[in-house]
Amino acid sequence: MNSRFLYLSMIASVALLFSCNSRVGKNTDQGPDPLASHIDSTVKPGDDFFLFANGKWFKEHPIPSSEQSNGLWQLIQDTINSQVKNVCESAAANTGAAPGSNKQKIGDFFFSGMDSVSLNKNGLASLKEDFGRIDGLKDLKGLAAEAAYIHSISGSPVFGFYVGQDDRISSKNAIFIAQGGISLPNRDFYFDKDARAVMIRGKFIEHLSNMFKIMGYADGKARQAAESMMKLETAIAAGSRKLADTRDPLKNYNKYTVIRLKQMTPVFDWDRFFEKAGLAGADTVIVGQPEFLTALNGSLKSFPLDTWKNYLKFHLINGLARNLDDKTFRESFSFYSTTLRGVPEPKPRWKRVVQETDGSLGELIGQIYVDEYLPKGTKEKLAEIGNAIKAVYAGRIKSLDWMSETTKVKALKKLDAVIIKVGYPDKWKDMTTLQIDRSSYVRNVMNANKWWFGYMVSKYGKPVDRAEWNMQPQTYNAYYNPSNNEIVVPGCNIIVPGFERKLADDAILYSIIGGSTFGHEITHGFDDQGSKYDEKGNLFNWWTAEDSIRFYAKTKLIVQQFSDYIAVDSLHINGEQTQGENIADLAGTMMGYEAFKNTAQFRNGEKIAGLTPDQRFFLGYALAWMINDRPEAIASQVKSDVHSPAKFRVLGPLANIPEFHAAFGIKQGDAMWRPDSLRVKIW
Repeated sequence: MNSRFLYLSMIASVALLFSCNSRVGKNTDQGPDPLASHIDSTVKPGDDFFLFANGKWFKEHPIPSSEQSNGLWQLIQDTINSQVKNVCESAAANTGAAPGSNKQKIGDFFFSGMDSVSLNKNGLASLKEDFGRIDGLKDLKGLAAEAAYIHSISGSPVFGFYVGQDDRISSKNAIFIAQGGISLPNRDFYFDKDARAVMIRGKFIEHLSNMFKIMGYADGKARQAAESMMKLETAIAAGSRKLADTRDPLKNYNKYTVIRLKQMTPVFDWDRFFEKAGLAGADTVIVGQPEFLTALNGSLKSFPLDTWKNYLKFHLINGLARNLDDKTFRESFSFYSTTLRGVPEPKPRWKRVVQETDGSLGELIGQIYVDEYLPKGTKEKLAEIGNAIKAVYAGRIKSLDWMSETTKVKALKKLDAVIIKVGYPDKWKDMTTLQIDRSSYVRNVMNANKWWFGYMVSKYGKPVDRAEWNMQPQTYNAYYNPSNNEIVVPGCNIIVPGFERKLADDAILYSIIGGSTFGHEITHGFDDQGSKYDEKGNLFNWWTAEDSIRFYAKTKLIVQQFSDYIAVDSLHINGEQTQGENIADLAGTMMGYEAFKNTAQFRNGEKIAGLTPDQRFFLGYALAWMINDRPEAIASQVKSDVHSPAKFRVLGPLANIPEFHAAFGIKQGDAMWRPDSLRVKIW
C-alpha cells in the first residue's frame, strides 16, 4: 500500500483516553498513578530525564521477542489490534454476509490470511504467471510496463511514483517522480563503512540469494543473481540524494513536460509506463531529483536485461513476502526484521493478519470501529484542545522578537487558516469495486493494493478534495499536510493505558494531546519545510529575507544540539536530517505548556500523587515517548528516518525549557543542563 501515503508527512503522535466522567486526583480505583509509578528513583532527573521518568516501567516490561520496541505505543497498538481483531473475527464468522458488503470483504480477507494450510500448500503459485511474464521480456521497453504493474500491486521498483497535490498549485493533483527503487532503507546503507553497515550489506546479499532460491534458482545462479542485483541497486543508490538533502521542498520540486522527461531518460519507455499505470495522456510531471533520472538512464543502459529481470522479480516478491507461505515470510522476516531491527521472532499470525487486513481494508474497518469503540465526544474534546493550542500559538507569534511585523501578519493568516480534522471523516471512500474472496490471501492483498493504486491515479486531472482523510480513525498516528495546511488526528489517539475509565488530569492532557500532537503538528506548518508553504498550501516563500536569516540562525542551534547526541554505539543523530521534527517537538512542548498554564490545575498549584503541576506536565511529555527500542532498530532509524529516537525526543526539547529545569532542580554540571547561550528558542 505504498501508494496510499507517499505524498503525506505522517508524524507519529500520542494522546489519551478519557470519557465524560469528571477528573479525579489519585486514580485510586485503577491502581498507582501512571506517572509516579514509572519513575526510576535510582536515576537523577538531571542526568537522564527519559530514564528517570520511564525507567521503572522499562525494567518491569522487557521488549517482547516478537517486537522491536516496547512502551506506550506498543500498549496502545495492542489495544487497537485487539479491537480490530474482534471486528475481523466477527466478520469472518458471518458466512452469510451479503456479497460485496463491508463485512463480507473484511471476513474473507481475514479468513484467507489465517488459512496457513492453503498458504503453505500454494507457495508461490499465485505469482507464477507474473514471474513468467517477467522472464519473457525481450527488451527494456517491456521493463516499463512491468515496473508500472509492480508499483500497482506490490512495491516501488526503479523509482518513486505517486499522484498527489501539486506543491505550487495546491488545488490540482500532479504526477510525481522521485528517487527510489532500492531495497535497503536508504542510500547510506549501500556506502557507509561502519561495521554494522558492512554486516548488513553482506546479510542482504545472502538474503537476495535465498529469495532467488525460493523462486526456483539453482544455488550458483541464485548467488550470481544476488550479487549482480546488489551492484545494480548500489548504482541506483549512488544517483540518489542523501535523506537530509530531500527535505527542502523548493530544491526537490522540478516541473517538466513529459517530452522533457523522455529526453532525460530516453532508454525508459515512459509511454508504456503511464499507459499501464492508467495515466495515458499525461503531459507534465514533477521530478524530485533530476540527477537521479540521469543516473538511472545510465544504469538502464549498462546493466544487462537479465539483471533487470531478477531485480523486478525480487521487488515483486519482496513487497508480498509477508502474505505468502511460511518459508518466504520467514526469509524476509530474518533480514528485514531480525538483521535490520533486531527482532528475534515474528508476531503471532493473527496479529500479522489483523495488521494486513487493517492496512488494506482500514477504510471499511474504520466505519465499524467508530461505532463500536470510540468514546462519544471524541471529536469535540480533541477539537477543544486543538483550538486551545492554536490560540496559544497566535499569542506566541505576536510576541516573537526575531520576526518582523510584515511576516507576523502572514504567519497569523496561515495559522488562522489551519484546518483541524479530528476523530474520523464525515465521508468514507467507496470501495464497492474491490473484489475479495477466500481463495487466495496474496491475491486479496494484490487486489487491495491495486484498488488503492487506482484510487490514487484517478485523482490526476481532478480538483483536490480538501475534505479527504488519508488515515483511518483506528490508525495510531497523526499528520500535518502542508499542501492542505491541515492537521489530522484520528480518534484512537485518545487512548492511553492507566486512564481507561477516568479523564486524565490536564497536565497529562496538555502535554500529550496538546504538546506532542497539536503543538507538534501546527509547528510543521512553520518549520524549515512547512514555512515554505503559504496559507493555501502553495509552495511560496512568504518570509522576508531578513526573517529567513534570523530563523535559520536559530535552527542551526537545534541542528548542532542533536548532532552532538550519540544514539547507539558511536552513531550520532543527524541534526540536519531530523531538524524539522526536532523543531516541532520543542515548539509543541512549549505550546502545550503555555496552554496548560491557563487551566485550573496549574493556577491552583494542585498536586497529584505528590507531583506539582509542572512536574506532571513534563513527566507526561516523557510518557508520550515512553518507548524502549532495540539497538538495531535505533541504528536503522538514525540512518533512515527524519525523527530522532524516542529518548532524544524527550531529552532534546526539555533541555531547552527553563520551567523544566526549575521543576526538577536541574543545575549547572548536570547532563541535562544547557546554558542560556545554547538553549534553543524559536517559537
